[in-house]
Amino acid sequence: MPAAPVQFGQYPPARRTLLHISDTHLLAGGRPLSDQFDTGLNLARTLEAAEATGIRPDAIVFTGDLTDLGESEAYAALRAAVEPWAERLGAPVVWVAGNHDERPALRRTLLDLEPTEEPVTGVWDLDGLRLIALDSTVPGWHHGDLDDAQLTWLREMLATPAPLGTILALHHPPLPSHVPLFDILELRDQGRLAEVIAGTDVRAILAGHLHYSTSGTFAGVPVSVAAATCYTMNLARPAVDVNGMDAGQSFHLVHVYDDTITHAVVPVVEAPTGDYFSAEWVERMSRLTPEERLEGFSRKPS
Repeated sequence: MPAAPVQFGQYPPARRTLLHISDTHLLAGGRPLSDQFDTGLNLARTLEAAEATGIRPDAIVFTGDLTDLGESEAYAALRAAVEPWAERLGAPVVWVAGNHDERPALRRTLLDLEPTEEPVTGVWDLDGLRLIALDSTVPGWHHGDLDDAQLTWLREMLATPAPLGTILALHHPPLPSHVPLFDILELRDQGRLAEVIAGTDVRAILAGHLHYSTSGTFAGVPVSVAAATCYTMNLARPAVDVNGMDAGQSFHLVHVYDDTITHAVVPVVEAPTGDYFSAEWVERMSRLTPEERLEGFSRKPS
């Protein structure tokens, strides 16, 4: 049995770890999105990069816009790409609906459910960490909303706290955007959601939709938005001129600790990296006392 890892700092290892991926926008037949973005290839690169981290997550969360047009063939291609990969990682996949998705095809092809317009929601118990998927989509529209029935259901779920707290996942983030087009397509009537989660054990909200990574707080709860795998928004422009680019794709590593949750942005990029730090280096550091580690690594040269 391997020895327990040495704790180098004041925080013990994370209690739970999630992979947060968003906005895959697959099209049937592998067609390029907008005739320029190879969404299938970009997804494959993202999955490869996530697996290369060596993380074995407790869950993998896809926060919506799984397909671009809601085509059954596109959902089937997504499932064929993700399920064997998730099985290797030993983690359940949480599919969240986005405004480009169509509930009937998503339910039938990804979830093996009746192809209805019922919201795509769910609850997962990750050994004490509760993950709740909400459906902020509005059939026939691109803006977001949460209906009364869904908010009532959420209120009932949150009435009983979970041992490690709750994370919510939905597509439309309850945050402002400095890009005008996203404010038009925002989650509407956000005050109703704020009222439901106030005073509950909700510790974080995961979202997508924006095609760029950002974060903020909503009703006192941290919100983390993952960028897209298909294409991202080029924010190095005036807000009124922001458009998509085939660069900057990333995913998030979510680490859940006792008193905090971190959201690390992991770029999907090929670039030369150094080789100073390694498993051998960590093992060597683990053999030292805390004082020796500080002396050998923290002290600046004279």
